[in-house]
Amino acid sequence: MTEGTSTPVRSEDKEGLTAIQDQFQRVLSNIKKVILGKDEVIVRLLWAVAAQGHVLFRDVPGVGKTMLAKSFAASVSATFKRIQFTPDLLPMDVTGSNVFNMHKKTFEFAAGPVFTNVLLADEINRAPPKTQSALLEVMEERQVTVEGTTHKLPPPFIAIATMNPLEDEGTYALPAAQMDRFMMMLSVGYPPEDAEAKMLEVHLSPNPALADLAPVITREEVVAWQARSRAIYVSPEMRAYVVAIMRAVRNDERNLRSVSPRSTILLARAAQARAMFSGREFVNVDDVKTLAPDVLGHRVLTSDSGVGRELVLRSMEKVPAPA
Repeated sequence: MTEGTSTPVRSEDKEGLTAIQDQFQRVLSNIKKVILGKDEVIVRLLWAVAAQGHVLFRDVPGVGKTMLAKSFAASVSATFKRIQFTPDLLPMDVTGSNVFNMHKKTFEFAAGPVFTNVLLADEINRAPPKTQSALLEVMEERQVTVEGTTHKLPPPFIAIATMNPLEDEGTYALPAAQMDRFMMMLSVGYPPEDAEAKMLEVHLSPNPALADLAPVITREEVVAWQARSRAIYVSPEMRAYVVAIMRAVRNDERNLRSVSPRSTILLARAAQARAMFSGREFVNVDDVKTLAPDVLGHRVLTSDSGVGRELVLRSMEKVPAPA
């Protein structure tokens, strides 16, 4: 199957996609009441959620990353917790630990803040690598293992991390293994001038901006997004196209870091989510081209230590798209 064709779509499948598109628009509109002028960032966050991916924001402080995470959680009736990463944060402060119960004379597991639906790991690169690594199992397996006992996290689970520029004081470089766990790295950036003026009107009102933000869908519907996204068809031609892009990025002499096979899977899954929200049962070239810089950019290291979005875009130019 090429990008312009698909297998016959059953009417019930089409109705299901239409319902998901409606839910997507409701969540997007709800978040836009608080996060102004950043529609593309919100859309990409929702694509990542539907693909069961985690998102890393690299930005200066104060551009609305925390507000975006809270707005999403409030819009989908999800639990929200925040961890402020600092140099003295311990792994058990993230995952939880066994605590001795004086009354029962036994140890009981006290769950850490990762046991939530939406986790905000704020300024993640201010903590040393040992603490950052506490998130690796959580992000990949959606579970925590403490002293040989495994504790499952409630679905859905998405980690949204914020990262200060590495040139700032008191920051550590994230381990490559942890960077690889994030499906996308995005940047909120500064809002347009008119949006910033509107932001003042919203946030200077007597009621806090989030106070009136009611859920528009349920957590169960988000879990349904994730299940439906996995059913979107990726044809052999599109799979070959994704692999060819990965090969081009790996072979580029400017790239100083390997790009893992996990990246290939995450790019395909993100493309499935975009196709689903577009009302399609199949992935096309535009899905892959749109998402490749967001999924692969932070996995690429160039000679000037810059983010590799431009390298990814140039690598894609060398790969012919399926006819």
